[in-house]
Amino acid sequence: MHRELELSFSPEEHERLPPLKGSTCGEKDLSREILRRDTDTLPHHFLVTILKKSIDARNKRKIRIHYKVLISNSPPITSSVAPAVIRRSRSTDVPVVTGSGPAGMFAALTLARNGVPPVIIERGRPVEQRVTDVRRHFNGGELLSFSNVQFGEGGAGTFSDGKLYSGVSDGRRALVLDTFVNFGAPPDIRYLAHPHIGTDRLRDTVINIRNEIISLGGRFLFERTVDDIVFEKGSLQGIRHSSSQHPDNREFLNTGNLILAIGHSARDTYVMLKRSGITLQAKPFAVGIRIEHLQESINRAQYGACFRHAALPPAEYRLVARTATGRSLFTFCMCPGGYVVAGASQPGQVVTNGMSNYRRDERNANSAILAGVDTGDFPGNDVLAGMEFQKKLEKAAFIAGGANGRAPCQRLGDFLTDTSSTSCGMVEPTYRPGVTYTNLRPLLPPVIAATIQEGIRSLDRKLHGFAHPDSILTGIETRSSAPVRILRGGDLCSPDVRGLYPCGEGAGYAGGIMSSAIDGIRCAEQLLEAL
Repeated sequence: MHRELELSFSPEEHERLPPLKGSTCGEKDLSREILRRDTDTLPHHFLVTILKKSIDARNKRKIRIHYKVLISNSPPITSSVAPAVIRRSRSTDVPVVTGSGPAGMFAALTLARNGVPPVIIERGRPVEQRVTDVRRHFNGGELLSFSNVQFGEGGAGTFSDGKLYSGVSDGRRALVLDTFVNFGAPPDIRYLAHPHIGTDRLRDTVINIRNEIISLGGRFLFERTVDDIVFEKGSLQGIRHSSSQHPDNREFLNTGNLILAIGHSARDTYVMLKRSGITLQAKPFAVGIRIEHLQESINRAQYGACFRHAALPPAEYRLVARTATGRSLFTFCMCPGGYVVAGASQPGQVVTNGMSNYRRDERNANSAILAGVDTGDFPGNDVLAGMEFQKKLEKAAFIAGGANGRAPCQRLGDFLTDTSSTSCGMVEPTYRPGVTYTNLRPLLPPVIAATIQEGIRSLDRKLHGFAHPDSILTGIETRSSAPVRILRGGDLCSPDVRGLYPCGEGAGYAGGIMSSAIDGIRCAEQLLEAL
């Protein structure tokens, strides 16, 4: 017997439900409520599987917590935990995966589970060491160019909110969620409408996936950077890689198959690919600044009088507004109850990013507010002009912050009147390693500044209080997506080099953890088929 059922509760009703025994996510036991509603047709013993949980806050006076559940007398049959491709290759070629972010990690896991354990080359450090390096930088220490928020095991997503929702419709989504849960992520990511792991829980999960890949024969080479792709007559022959700390320490690795999952901040790799004759295409992306509010203010705006109810999670938002500039202002990577952190990958840069732990229990909420830029906004016709555009903005932010790693910061009220800030109001900035109060407008392209000025007032009409003058702006946000696309064909292979598979966000084919992981699986499947 398998039957789906929908349940809906007010926050007060939800709070009275008994806790689910053994739950690590604070979930409720729904079985008694299901029995109360339907005692005639249910067997004496039945199982309840939550398929989806969401919050409906459209009517602030009647907020509902919705569940979609599966009722059965036996565990539901799932196949998503099995490898995406079940085939043992007889090839003696050892594939290489460059990068151990979500795309590279899931590509490597797929290969290893199918009897083709790869070599994984990562310019950064393992998570355990990377966390120490990042914390040191947040506390005012040196920024390491090979171990930071952008580079290292787990990718940029390791120091984020660990969001897993995506607009990508792909059957591999369940595989990704189940894989994360099996390696330590919270079980509720399987059914939450907006699942997230949290940076704290994601780190342990990444370590567990690495250990699984190693147990299956995979090999990790940390602190190694790919310097060159060697190919002959359009066929991959191998790669040259060097020590991330000592570039003169170079080695050649023979391989006929390479999954290139480099991440969107591997600028030296883009330069190398262009030099090697690999086809790149300039692509649009978005730039802007990061805004902070009190999380309690966001809760109040989204939940009304129920904003402090324990049954309701820290509130989120996703907003967009069209402006007279012809560009839209939109929020991106919203982190409830989190921090704004330093996302630079090289000295002399300031880049903002958002981060939340699983509990999302810090004082402030933050989000990027971005406007799109296109190839027409970049000077010159070089395919890497967008990358240079990013670098120029990041250098200006570094100088405006005091040339010491601090970020330029401004009250929203001062931004709207084009006035330099000298202090904050009720919202205190969370950026680490610190901020310098100034005027952000001169740092932004004029059309972007105008889009933010107009658009933020429109966003306030959608979410009351969004344009509160004490909201804090910190700049600059430039790494929303890759500035180039590494061309690939229908078989996901480069048209220039057989055996080269551009993959994930850095290749321009994904955005965020979920879509990157799915793309990593797809590239691994194509590689396996070609062996």
